[in-house]
Amino acid sequence: MPALPPATFHILMSLAEEERHGYAIIQDVEASTEGELRLSPGTLYRSIQRMLEQGLLVESRRRPAAAFDDERRRYYRITPLGIATARAEMRRLTQLVRLARSRGLTPEAS
Repeated sequence: MPALPPATFHILMSLAEEERHGYAIIQDVEASTEGELRLSPGTLYRSIQRMLEQGLLVESRRRPAAAFDDERRRYYRITPLGIATARAEMRRLTQLVRLARSRGLTPEAS
């Protein structure tokens, strides 16, 4: 399986926790990466469209109570294929880190 684009992997990780709308995904990715990755709306929605077509995500029909919702928002949910894809990417990255460590590479201390 080819490597996933970072945006795709981060979107899958964000949705593994709960259903979210686009802006909430942007906020979650930025928070979980401590500001290292900030998805632009264009990148987010292009990625989501591709992921919907690939069957990694579906648009959720569930909505929060009207008082907590904006009817323009679309909520997304990860599919079983999306979970399997995220797990495969996690395994690929874990193997890559193992290989780098076996070659004497370690992260530099901050």
